[in-house]
Amino acid sequence: MHISRHPFSTVAWDQVAVTVHPGETGTARWQTHNLGDVRIRRVRYSPGYLADHWCTKGHVLLCVEGSLRTDLADGRTTTLEAGDFYTVGDDSEPHRSSTRTGATLFIVD
Repeated sequence: MHISRHPFSTVAWDQVAVTVHPGETGTARWQTHNLGDVRIRRVRYSPGYLADHWCTKGHVLLCVEGSLRTDLADGRTTTLEAGDFYTVGDDSEPHRSSTRTGATLFIVD
């Protein structure tokens, strides 16, 4: 990832528009700030959320609140609790997220 040259700035999440993305079950509410080719998001998954696709995009993902389960296409699973994070590269390992309780995430990709 390359973060292009830009001046220091701050973002107040409460001022960033929310877009709703339905999952196979539940919803994901995204707030997105784009910085050149870098996408910075706060994502809130509703309780019972299950993604409707396998993702191949690379991420740095921090679980801020709740609990997030991530399934990998090869059968592995991992669960993040608040304060845990994962990284995965572009086109490395297809992954899909779900949560029973809901989760708030901070994602850079």
